[in-house]
Amino acid sequence: MIVTFNQRDFPADVLASYGVESQHPDEFVENLFDLDAAAVVAAAQRQRAQLKNPPIDVDRYLEILFRQGLVQTTKALATYRSIL
Repeated sequence: MIVTFNQRDFPADVLASYGVESQHPDEFVENLFDLDAAAVVAAAQRQRAQLKNPPIDVDRYLEILFRQGLVQTTKALATYRSIL
């Protein structure tokens, strides 16, 4: 699996010959949510906690993810806003 925003440069037919596929980061995280939502939320908590200079509040953190193209990820994490 190649996780990339730049899927255009990784054509499915070429990757298939290597037994690999590309996936948009938003789709990748969405699939991780299906496997283990608690682990994804914990990773988001750790990531936000590391953003200290300046500290990032939850709403700003979600806005950053959304603007980076992680639309479904943002929606899923928003339901855990109180613990992020």
